[in-house]
Amino acid sequence: MTGTVLVARPDNAGDVLLAGPAIRAVAARAGEVVLLAGPHGRAAAGLLPGVDRVLEWRAPWIDPDPPPMTAGHADDLVKLLHDVAPEQALILTSFHQSALPLALLFRLAGIERIAAISADYPGSLLDLRHVVDESADVPESARMLGLAAAAGFPQPPGDDLRLAVRRPLPEAGPLTGPPGYVAVHPGTSAPARAWSADRFRDTVRDLRAAGFRVVVTGGPGERALTGYVAGEHGVDLGGATTFAELAAVLDGAVAVVVGNTGPAHLAAAVGTPVVSLFAPVVPAARWAPHGVPAVVLGDQRAACAGSRARVCPVPGHPCLSGVTSAQVVAAVRLLATGEEVAG
Repeated sequence: MTGTVLVARPDNAGDVLLAGPAIRAVAARAGEVVLLAGPHGRAAAGLLPGVDRVLEWRAPWIDPDPPPMTAGHADDLVKLLHDVAPEQALILTSFHQSALPLALLFRLAGIERIAAISADYPGSLLDLRHVVDESADVPESARMLGLAAAAGFPQPPGDDLRLAVRRPLPEAGPLTGPPGYVAVHPGTSAPARAWSADRFRDTVRDLRAAGFRVVVTGGPGERALTGYVAGEHGVDLGGATTFAELAAVLDGAVAVVVGNTGPAHLAAAVGTPVVSLFAPVVPAARWAPHGVPAVVLGDQRAACAGSRARVCPVPGHPCLSGVTSAQVVAAVRLLATGEEVAG
């Protein structure tokens, strides 16, 4: 049994949720697991099974609204880690991120054993440099689990490797009514991954006409969007939930309609089927919801494929603009009831 292990994933909520299987593997052999998260992932970090403590620090090379990288900012992290004094650290990254800036700061904090995936020569910054074939598209959670195994934390016996959250979750009934509704989440963290608000609004109307109750979810900054999408046919929950309450809302749904954004992985973590409106700016094989029944909609061969663009680089947003409300309703019906709709 290892003592305290620090796991770092200073990204958005979805990235943190995808780290869940790797964190559970670490927790099975560690006395304590401390998760270093960024401000956008902290709430998700607090829901992960196996996490004993959460630390927050904003990584200027990862955060979409980065603070300046100053000596004082670096000192804040070093002091934080001195207090924790982990025996070893795992730095979890996506294929396009470097683990080395964080590894340098971990060294300055006195962490003696550091493991990460790195295509670049790390010198003395890493004790375990795990090299993977980045041309192979594997689910992001499996990529991180591979690092954990290489660092001495293999898959725990009986762990199905699906995403998961701590339970019990808050009671969602006062917000949603009884379980059995469809949850629609129209917001995304990047415009390139967004389906149009008008299509979402049409979908809420058409789902209601098909006999489904609909709730529309979103963050505090998305209230105008969720109110428009909900219209007269859905329950607007924009800005009305904490992250844990959002998990509970998604848990009570028969299906979730969502783009490639954190709530897609939160739905998977609570075991709810997903209709994924997926823009191929990143590969669906890596980032689409997995471990639950899912229907992926969107042209995965569109010109934007693999561009990692945050703003659509192709006029007309063709990867998602061709998806219709009727397709989404049919996908929801298939996931919720097993019924396929002709035509």
